[in-house]
Amino acid sequence: MSEQPSGAVPDDPMHEYTTLYPEVVRAGSLRNALREEAGRAGYGFEVELTSSPGWRHVAARAEEQGRSANVLMALRERGFSVDCWAGEVHMATGWAEDLSQVAGAVDTWLRAPRVRELVERWPFLRTWELAEAHERGEAVPVRWRQLREAAVRRQAADWHELVEAAFEQPLLRALSPGRSMYWLTFSRRAAPPICRDLPGAMPIGNGRYRVRFTDGRLLEADGAAQAVAAILAALPDDAVPRS
Repeated sequence: MSEQPSGAVPDDPMHEYTTLYPEVVRAGSLRNALREEAGRAGYGFEVELTSSPGWRHVAARAEEQGRSANVLMALRERGFSVDCWAGEVHMATGWAEDLSQVAGAVDTWLRAPRVRELVERWPFLRTWELAEAHERGEAVPVRWRQLREAAVRRQAADWHELVEAAFEQPLLRALSPGRSMYWLTFSRRAAPPICRDLPGAMPIGNGRYRVRFTDGRLLEADGAAQAVAAILAALPDDAVPRS
């Protein structure tokens, strides 16, 4: 019979991870194992528990100066998922089997490089256009372009007309657009928390649109231009982008 790594007994919450993660089981938790790995490599970041008690043994978090990285162990196969955040903006994600790679990537990210530098140094991570746009302060125009391209792909004439009618208005074009279910929404900021105090609209068929105001009122409009006009008329005076 094969020898089982020490550190976990059948009633231990780490028992089912014994085969795939012997070093984590010996350390008692992912937080402890990541701390040890960071210490061996001479990294200076602190590793904490995540906010969810249910993940206390298999997840960990490191945070410095508004940047954070979350690490989570898989159950059925060996692998650590890594998610890098700048504030509340998701900037990169990836999957690695080697805990030393995870520790290195976390340390790099917390040292505040550009996200492109991060993924070039640690190829198991990937990023995306909107993340890099946030770094450049160009998230709003990128969100508009992506929304317009998605509207074309959907091949839904009413939705496409609504998006284009809104984009034609400079005041709305300065806001960050979004889609919530069937609603076209607007926010003063592209990064979370998204503003919820601006009106929005949705197509309801046959060239008609429903406009929703922040006080709960609903208005039906005949055509995208009329819907957008109703949104513009209801915008508060301070409806300008914020960082």
